Amino acid sequence: MSFLDRIRECNARELGNFRPFVVAGERFGWVKQPFLDELRQFPKLFEIAADRVTLAPALATPEARTAALDEALRTLSAQGVIAGWRNEVYPVTRSWGSAPVMLMERAATPYFGVRAYGVHMNGFVREGGRISMWVGRRALDKPTYPGMLDNMVAGGQPAALSLKENLVKESGEEADIPEALAARARPTGAVTYTMETPEGLKPDVQFVYELELPQDFTPRNRDGEIQEFMLWPIERVIEVVRETTEFKFNCNLVIIHFLVQHGLIAPEHPDYLEIVKGLHQ
Repeated sequence: MSFLDRIRECNARELGNFRPFVVAGERFGWVKQPFLDELRQFPKLFEIAADRVTLAPALATPEARTAALDEALRTLSAQGVIAGWRNEVYPVTRSWGSAPVMLMERAATPYFGVRAYGVHMNGFVREGGRISMWVGRRALDKPTYPGMLDNMVAGGQPAALSLKENLVKESGEEADIPEALAARARPTGAVTYTMETPEGLKPDVQFVYELELPQDFTPRNRDGEIQEFMLWPIERVIEVVRETTEFKFNCNLVIIHFLVQHGLIAPEHPDYLEIVKGLHQ
């Protein structure tokens, strides 16, 4: 087992299982073959060809696309096809910061293989030159990855908030971190990956932050999504990431990024260059 195993797990996919999802003449995602049968019940909304799935060109504005798609997605949710409806919309964009061609319910994004964004934060403590990291365990009743280990703070990036606003909000909800303290979090970069799942494809971007916390601070979950927090010596975190799959898949990348940033995976490591490159696929 190795750090590279965790990176490879996040990038396992076979694009031959998908057809491009096209909006306004451009590809914005990928649709997995089994989901095509679900989309055939909306012939006025989706044009399904041998080489692509196209959203109806007559929908010429972001508002029209959003409204028409939302109606179809709610039908699929009611049918039990799309699980875990969040009532949270993500922008569908050509690139980060560009104007969205439409908005899409968060739970539907992997079914259409559109890029989703999120914020993840490593919370850590220094004591006598040693680093310990706060690790969360996801609630057992979470619809996704229940009971798995998680970063201290993590959340998807909705359309209505800036990255910093979202990070502060998630910090309060997930770990009861005061706003003034959360605002001190330092952006350290981003990790990217493209992973095939049973639902579809996740070509996602996680913006990574870190926050050094006071030794007397203890996180407390407020939204019911985290079962417990544990303060682990960084050596234990390293071992669990490297040797197991106990962390939710993308959390491994966020921690590996932290280890590189802090020299805990040093340039002398035989896999160093492959690790650094692998965090951005």
